[in-house]
Amino acid sequence: MDAIQALEEITDDAACAKAITDVLQDWPNSHARLREIRQVRVQRMRDQGKTWQEIGDVLGIHFTRAQQISKGIRGSKRPKKSEEQVD
Repeated sequence: MDAIQALEEITDDAACAKAITDVLQDWPNSHARLREIRQVRVQRMRDQGKTWQEIGDVLGIHFTRAQQISKGIRGSKRPKKSEEQVD
């Protein structure tokens, strides 16, 4: 959030827009790295003796999702309507 605020505070419109473009272009790599960092931190909390419920509470998610994060399991997305099979 601080990084977003720092971008907002760039007074030069062109420089701000360019900086945001650069961030968005690298977002897929950044997103993957953030998931990796979170996974390691969740694993560390577990190694420190925290329960899955406690970890889930800290993250504001269900405890089963905390377990999935520790294993590197990404959230599943529902298929698009065009991909859904009609019975």
